[in-house]
Amino acid sequence: MADSKESRAGVIGTFRVHESDTGSTEVQVALLSARIEGLRGHFRSHEKDHHSRQGLFKMIGQRRRLLNYLRHKSLDRYQQLISRLGIRK
Repeated sequence: MADSKESRAGVIGTFRVHESDTGSTEVQVALLSARIEGLRGHFRSHEKDHHSRQGLFKMIGQRRRLLNYLRHKSLDRYQQLISRLGIRK
């Protein structure tokens, strides 16, 4: 999960575009994907946590909007990102 500083820094280091990059579209999508994956484990043990589920849906929508932006901006970067994250087929 991307909540600790170390894991967040690892995700940023993996997906950054340049040396001082912390907020590019690729980094934002990767951080959201890490948080979404972390919540999957939470919902295995807390099936009735509907408040967190609503936050999950908001994160998924934000990630989808960022991916749509990236797809329209640069198709090559979009395809590389989804293949690295393994989120769309």
